[in-house]
Amino acid sequence: MLPQSDPVGKRRDLQQAETDRKRKRGSIHDSPGSDYSTTSSVQQSIQELFTAKNKPANGSLNGTAKSTPNKKARFQESPASSATRSPNQMYSFTNKQANGGVADLTASPPRNGLRRPNGIRNGINPHQGAKKLVVKNLKPQSDWNPEKYFEDTWKRLDVALDKVFDGQHKSLSMEDLYRCCENLCRQGKASSVNSRLNERCVKHLRGTVLPSLKARSSQDEVSVLQAVLTAWSTWSAQVTIIRCIFYYMDRAYLLSNSKTNLHDVCVALYRDLIFQYSTLKAKTVDGACELISRDRKEQTVDRSTLRDAINMFHELAVYTSTFEPRLLAISQKYIATWAETTSQESDVPDYVNHAVDLMKREGERCDFFALDTSTRRDIMTLLEDHTIDLRVEYLTEYPPLKTLLHENSTPSLERLYGLLNRRKKGKVLKAPFAKWVEETGTEIIFDDKASEDMVVRLLSLKRRLDNIWKTPFQRDEDLGHGLREAFDKFMNKTKKGESTWGTDNSKIGEMIAKYVDMLLRGGSKAIPTELTVSKRDGGNDDEEDDAGLDEDAEVNAQLDQVLDLFRFIHGKAVFEAFYKKDLAKRLLMGRSASADAERSMLTRLKTECGAGFTQNLEQMFKDVELGREEMAGYKDRLEEMQKKPGALDLSVNVLSAAAWPSYPDVPVVIPADVNTAIEDFERYYKSKHSGRKLSWKHALAHCQMKAKFAKGTKEFVVSSFQAIILLLFNGLPEGERLSYEHIMDVTKLPEAEVKRTLQSLACAKLRPLTKQPVGKDINAGDTFAVNNSFNHPRYRVRINQVQLKETKQENKETHERVAEDRNFECQAAIVRIMKSRKTIGHSELVAEVITATRSRGVLAVADIKKNIDRLIEKDYMEREDGNMYNYVA
Repeated sequence: MLPQSDPVGKRRDLQQAETDRKRKRGSIHDSPGSDYSTTSSVQQSIQELFTAKNKPANGSLNGTAKSTPNKKARFQESPASSATRSPNQMYSFTNKQANGGVADLTASPPRNGLRRPNGIRNGINPHQGAKKLVVKNLKPQSDWNPEKYFEDTWKRLDVALDKVFDGQHKSLSMEDLYRCCENLCRQGKASSVNSRLNERCVKHLRGTVLPSLKARSSQDEVSVLQAVLTAWSTWSAQVTIIRCIFYYMDRAYLLSNSKTNLHDVCVALYRDLIFQYSTLKAKTVDGACELISRDRKEQTVDRSTLRDAINMFHELAVYTSTFEPRLLAISQKYIATWAETTSQESDVPDYVNHAVDLMKREGERCDFFALDTSTRRDIMTLLEDHTIDLRVEYLTEYPPLKTLLHENSTPSLERLYGLLNRRKKGKVLKAPFAKWVEETGTEIIFDDKASEDMVVRLLSLKRRLDNIWKTPFQRDEDLGHGLREAFDKFMNKTKKGESTWGTDNSKIGEMIAKYVDMLLRGGSKAIPTELTVSKRDGGNDDEEDDAGLDEDAEVNAQLDQVLDLFRFIHGKAVFEAFYKKDLAKRLLMGRSASADAERSMLTRLKTECGAGFTQNLEQMFKDVELGREEMAGYKDRLEEMQKKPGALDLSVNVLSAAAWPSYPDVPVVIPADVNTAIEDFERYYKSKHSGRKLSWKHALAHCQMKAKFAKGTKEFVVSSFQAIILLLFNGLPEGERLSYEHIMDVTKLPEAEVKRTLQSLACAKLRPLTKQPVGKDINAGDTFAVNNSFNHPRYRVRINQVQLKETKQENKETHERVAEDRNFECQAAIVRIMKSRKTIGHSELVAEVITATRSRGVLAVADIKKNIDRLIEKDYMEREDGNMYNYVA
């Protein structure tokens, strides 16, 4: 505990100490003879204060020399103080506990205040022990020179750069050199290091690299390119080592200050000092272009050199500005020459193949040598300009395309279309493509020698062209329109000739009807081999599952294809007439291969042409069903009357005359038993349906009869006329013969019908009769006998095929009837128009008639004019001056 003193004494001591201090200060300044000594003494005291070491205190308040372990109680005695100086004359330092008893000389002097007893302030007695004085931020003086250190360190780095440029860098300590650079940068010398490094690199490039390359600039372009590449490769390796040494500067100085990094600086130096040198620049670029030209000519080329050159152009950032324009200029010249030469020396297919291959090679070259996408795009544009745009007329010439289509060369067609479509010019093939289709189709429909195969050839053509359109032509919409337009044109072409008996009826309509008849009679077996599913050209997505089709589905598929042709026909009257006639034979003779196929075809026609077109056809099916019901009722009546049919079983089809085709009445003598059965059925029918009249058409009748031969009994399916003639040989003695004249006299058949029937019995493949003399023609004087050696593996034999065949007379009558109906339709349209218009000009009348009858086919203007003249003759209308017509009521 410190001794306490009274406050009055404390104040007195403080006042006394302040008075002594002022007196002392005044004596120092006022004594003229003591200026130097006093000032010197003060300076010495301050110097000793800063430099003296701690000494133990010489005394204490009690006058006893003792040391205290408390640091806060220690005091440093000033050398300038006298040992006998009283405590009141000493300067009192403020004690700060937070600083560990350390006095701060920079603090403000203590304020005059009341002292604690014995001079204690803040709990510390300044008179007890020594006081330690610590000066902050006092740095000792050193003889270290930063500039000398920088020069010495850079000299070491410069020596290292010499070794790097000389290729002797393996002996260098990269870590030490890195530390040298780091130390300089930490000393604030990064900018100087960067400047000196740039100067050193420039010196090396200008003084060493450039002169060596100049010496080789007189060589050829490829050699100069190789020299520049070698120098670039060496420089790139040196830059890598330099970056390792100066990495700290690169990251800490250049990067942080948004300056160009060391790698880019070195690349720019090489570009500006080496590559941009006039002679080297031109020859380097030309050398790379020369290598590409050699590669295009398929000459031996060091492809790695070219690839390295292009990589160098990219790294030097001269690819777009220097190399690419030069390459494109050379490429344009090369491609233009190639296109001109190849088009003159090659035909279109070879030219297309070469052009496609050239584009493929150019694309692969761009990829292999890492050419820019812009270069690839521009080269492809040049190729398309010169090989396609400037050669469109050459590529679409009709003769070459005609050859490709005729040979069905789908690969060549695909390449041709693909080449043109690169510039969206595939549609330019529409005109020559449609022209070939029209010419080929017209040739088929007007080929009278092969008219029987007309539909098969058209279906094959249509299928082949559909495959071409789907695959090589990639379902191009314009080409699809051209294909349909071409079919529409030639399918509706007509000419008056022998095949149509002098009419302008559509022959294709007749042949389509006959082809459908063949399908519906024979089923899938009747489908030509070239049209079966397994023989289709080039499968497509719609036909993947066709292999598993059953017979009905196969027939339906063929009917769909036929319907595609049928849709192109404008005038369907010819088809309707022949289809109805053939349908009648199939229904009456039971020759339909499938009832489902018949109904399916009827549904297709109804969908395509409307209910009016198929009204009579549907009635024909109903008549057959009603005929079966009628015969069932007739046989029930026979059973009720206990009448047995005996050897004759009569079956009658009652048909409505309006729905069925008209047939001529052929005179013939019916056998007595058959005639009796016919009369009995007629009585039954009239008793059930009063007021109806039956007209018997024996030419459509057929029957089944048994015949005994030496090799066995057979059952023949024959026509009614064949049966009548065969019955004449019943009971005839063996070896006896009947003459041609006798047969005509007994049967009363027309001569043409007798010849036709005898020819089917004695001159066909199956011959139940023999003829003398032997021959294929039936003539007057020929004699006939039973063929006792007749034999056939089947028990039931069909010999009535001749009945299904159409005679020339029947064909002629059908065409003439269609032409007559067409004239009546034209006249009716003219009358309707005249009745509504009263007065009309010739041209306007013709146009309106064509429009009114278009749904059933386009009428020829000449036919319209003929019908106008006929109506004028019949006083339906009259002609006035000025080519005008008036309606006559």
